Amino acid sequence: MSDSFDVVIVGSGPGGYVTAIRAAQLGMKVAIVERELLGGICLNWGCIPTKALLKSGELYEQLDHLDDYGLAVEKRSFDFKKVVERSRKVSAQLNAGVTFLMKKHKIEVVMGVARLEKGQGAPSVVVGSRLLSAKNVIIATGARARTLPGLGLEPDGDRVWTYREALVPKSAPKTLIVIGSGAIGIEFASFFRALGAEVTVLETLPRILPVEDEEVSKAAQKAFEKRGLKFRVAANVKKLTKTKLGVAVEIEDGGRTEVLEAEVAIVAVGIVGNVEDLGLEALGVKIERTHIVTDKNGATGVPGLYAIGDVAGPPWLAHKASHEGVHCIEFIAGLTSINIESPIPGCTYSTPQIASVGLTEQQAREKGREPKVGRFPFRVNGKAIAAGETEGFVKTIFDGKTGALIGAHMIGAEVTEMIQGFALAMTLEATEADLHATVFPHPTMSEAMHEASLDAYGMVLHV
Repeated sequence: MSDSFDVVIVGSGPGGYVTAIRAAQLGMKVAIVERELLGGICLNWGCIPTKALLKSGELYEQLDHLDDYGLAVEKRSFDFKKVVERSRKVSAQLNAGVTFLMKKHKIEVVMGVARLEKGQGAPSVVVGSRLLSAKNVIIATGARARTLPGLGLEPDGDRVWTYREALVPKSAPKTLIVIGSGAIGIEFASFFRALGAEVTVLETLPRILPVEDEEVSKAAQKAFEKRGLKFRVAANVKKLTKTKLGVAVEIEDGGRTEVLEAEVAIVAVGIVGNVEDLGLEALGVKIERTHIVTDKNGATGVPGLYAIGDVAGPPWLAHKASHEGVHCIEFIAGLTSINIESPIPGCTYSTPQIASVGLTEQQAREKGREPKVGRFPFRVNGKAIAAGETEGFVKTIFDGKTGALIGAHMIGAEVTEMIQGFALAMTLEATEADLHATVFPHPTMSEAMHEASLDAYGMVLHV
């Protein structure tokens, strides 16, 4: 077994394993190092298993509305153990799929913890007793949940959870406090609320989902509150204390101190890059706020050493990691690669779903883009009415001078499946004329995308 490679990739999440496959396609000899499970956090403890849980919650919640469709069940119930088991089976299936892909592309998988050392060119990678040398090394170690031990926000697997503990609880809590209203916090709040938990979400900033367009953020909070979720915004968490019955969270809100109690708290206050114990400092790698500093091609400044994905900074999204990885390895191979500046859509798989790409209306105005804004509600979309999914809307943002689509924001059923249409339009530098001329099939909820584009120019048809 040779320990010399064209490229060694440290980390097998969506960034690492996709990069390894593309490298193999380019004829490179590839090794990938993984300390736990192929597929990384996304497949095993993040994107995929959470969506399995959310689907169970969504279906369970819909049983309350069967009468709207002329249907009935005698009594609804759920087996929480089976709900969790299903999500784990989904992850296991995809983990097996990545294992197959590694074999198919003749990528050597090295299980263990990696440490980098100075080499003749690129750093060497030490894994146990093996010393892997390569022309290039790519760090794709991802990130993990941020914890704040000083405030008591340290997971214990019992009453204080991060996303990892929240995926495999022994039972469903009846009361829950979620600290943080980003995508992770909102998704878990949505899931446990669907199963009947009393959920309160705490957010330090003035509104939930703070990275989303303000109009969407406000609509989302109203929609979530209709489902029974409670929110405390502009509330600073001072400390968390464990009690006999669960947790007590002290917050400061408007100058007043208050204590909220629940069985369990989920901490979703961001992530930190996995940069420790890799030997990066000794190599001279620049790290800022737990993330590796790179140029647009993933280069760290250390010859032959690159970094991609969550460990290289925001946005912390699996599809961004894969995109960066392909760009990075094609750059290494000397190819003219895909545009790394392509717009990156973001999705929150709550009920209702939220999806966005490009600039928010506020960002567009701050950049002096003189935005032309269009909106179209699902309540007048034929397919949405037929499906009983009339909540939400589509919002489009065009550059007032050039007509270029520069942002799109959606809230509603299955909008995470629709946002890619706008992402493609932005990648192709589409203008309002291009979108107006595009034929959207009827009846579909995607027609709202067309109507919102028309509305931005005073041409909306169905309102």
